[in-house]
Amino acid sequence: MVNSAQFDGTPSQQGIEAVSVYLEEQGWGQRTVSYRLRDWLISRQRYWGAPIPMVYCDKCGVVPVPEADLPVRLPEDAEFRPTGESPLKYNENFVNTKFPKCGAAARRETDTMDTFMCSSWYFLRYASPDENDRPFDPEKVKYWLPVDIYTGGAEHAVMHLLYARFFTKAIRDLGLIDFGEPFTKLFNQGIIISGHQKMSKSRGNVVNPDDYVSRLGADTVRAYLMFIGPWEQGGDWDDSGIGGISRWLKRVWNLALEGYRPGPADEAAERELKRFVHQTIKKVTGDLERIRLNVMVAALMEYTNYLTRVKESDAVSTTAWQEAVRTLLLLLAPTAPHLTEELWQRSGYEYSIHNQSWPEWDEELAADEAVTLVVQVNGKLRDRLAVAADITEDEAKRRARASDKVQAHLAGKTVVKEIYVPAKLLNIVVR
Repeated sequence: MVNSAQFDGTPSQQGIEAVSVYLEEQGWGQRTVSYRLRDWLISRQRYWGAPIPMVYCDKCGVVPVPEADLPVRLPEDAEFRPTGESPLKYNENFVNTKFPKCGAAARRETDTMDTFMCSSWYFLRYASPDENDRPFDPEKVKYWLPVDIYTGGAEHAVMHLLYARFFTKAIRDLGLIDFGEPFTKLFNQGIIISGHQKMSKSRGNVVNPDDYVSRLGADTVRAYLMFIGPWEQGGDWDDSGIGGISRWLKRVWNLALEGYRPGPADEAAERELKRFVHQTIKKVTGDLERIRLNVMVAALMEYTNYLTRVKESDAVSTTAWQEAVRTLLLLLAPTAPHLTEELWQRSGYEYSIHNQSWPEWDEELAADEAVTLVVQVNGKLRDRLAVAADITEDEAKRRARASDKVQAHLAGKTVVKEIYVPAKLLNIVVR
């Protein structure tokens, strides 16, 4: 805060609290929380939506449907007319009823609820969908909720998410749940565009995914949507791009099903394969957790290409090869669930690939044996040296000074300081 007398220099949030306290102490005002809220009209003149469980009774007036008669179900023989009115209004079997308390003739409410009324608490119901006597099982809700991550379009932020938070806090205040936020993390996805424009019927650039699914398969379309760009940014649909994904998945198919015949054992090749497997597990796991799906798919492509080279070399044992391919299927399963399930079954593994534990990596096995040490003199690149990943600082300095490229810039000068980043960089400062 600035230009605020005794509050100068106070961070904004602390300043709001301090100013509020000061104003109240002076008797000049009282803090309050104000929202630009309006009454929510939940009735809709349409068929779809939960029926509003109210009846108009000639004796009792407007009364709720008794709990024993809930839920009120939509009729399956509704007639849709171009009147702008609810189809339920013309369905006599639905409208006309008797009120159980007094037995008098009654009429059902024919408006249905705004669908936000259901989506504002559906996540609670999902935790126990088979409950018949109550909205949800509190023990199952306690286990599953709040939702770990919510993905959706940015347009949801204004209404659905606001309503969902309101419902959750109200249900909490009733003592039915013990949390006030329904979603722990929100992650909005981007938009898929076509020809650098948002898809629109008027522009004629709408892509029908069903056409591609029928021709290339659902997994190809799914993987392409992951690969097309960062999840939060979206990307531009490109037919040549989806063709590349299709060819990649075909290579995966061939790797998994074509026979492997090992040649003479090569201990170094097998050690390198194991390292690449564990590095890929680590990378794919991290990318998946951070929802970097395009980078994850790229890593799986690189792994596929690597396994193709390994197969051509015939330098590893059958056991090592089969374990590497098995890992590929497990890592690929979230991206291509149908393809990997089929390959898993054909490979003779127990049903189902989606019931298996996620692969784990070993940090030691994933560590590089050799790394590139960058050598600088006064901050300028002078050489790159291939060194052991566990090289000591003294050995790194010795190797750097022994380099002809580095020596040319040290001749006749005094070393003032050496800045060393383990196994990555050595900067020699001279004058």
